[in-house]
Amino acid sequence: MAFSLQSLLILFTTLLLIQTLAEAATCSNCFTHSRAAYYPNSDEKGTDVGACGFGSFGATINGGDVSAASDLYRNGVGCGACYQVRCTNSNYCSDKGVTVVITDQGSGHNTDFILSKQAFGRMAQTTDAAASLLALGVVDIEYRRVPCSYPNKNITIKIDENSNYPHYLAFVLWYQQGDKDITAVQLCETQSFVCKLLDRSYGAVWTTTSPPSGALSLRMLLSGEDGDESWIVPVNNIPENWKGGETYDTGVQINV
Repeated sequence: MAFSLQSLLILFTTLLLIQTLAEAATCSNCFTHSRAAYYPNSDEKGTDVGACGFGSFGATINGGDVSAASDLYRNGVGCGACYQVRCTNSNYCSDKGVTVVITDQGSGHNTDFILSKQAFGRMAQTTDAAASLLALGVVDIEYRRVPCSYPNKNITIKIDENSNYPHYLAFVLWYQQGDKDITAVQLCETQSFVCKLLDRSYGAVWTTTSPPSGALSLRMLLSGEDGDESWIVPVNNIPENWKGGETYDTGVQINV
């Protein structure tokens, strides 16, 4: 009888361990431990020459709470993703931490994040604690992906200044809410509905050397960590005579 009870306890413990490991493997809301530094030679906000190709927008989006990432950059797919980052030293760090947007690629001192100076300080409990964190330079953190939120904003197309109508078109997408990635973009003629799959030239920059003619409709493929995929189609088209440097409101946004 004692042997049977012991066997049952071992079986129960094993099943509990398997369940715990399975939950840990599939947890999308769990924190991951890492380290973070900050841009030492920048102003309070981010850089306007980030590897995502956002330009000056990449320094000021989210109020300047932005970051470079190493592995999380994911060859540009990670551009625009939002993360909650909090340091772990209870003497200085708040429980909430800071939410940052990935706008650049970079690493150092075994870090996953290089935050803007402002964002780095926002992890602290107080202004004095922020000064202490900045003095440390590199700190232990934990992070998790969270949905981006841009109230009263639609996904916006920013045509790159180097675009040359009608021969070459390049653009980035601003203000994408949610926690999914844009993994593919199609450009379609509004009259014939003939579509062309665009190239990700680098970061968040989508390009084509021979854009379709006329007004253009965009299709964006959203991909989640769970493998779920869906296409989103803007309400508004890119006008026929698009120009480099212009921005166009798509009229759509992702609900969060």
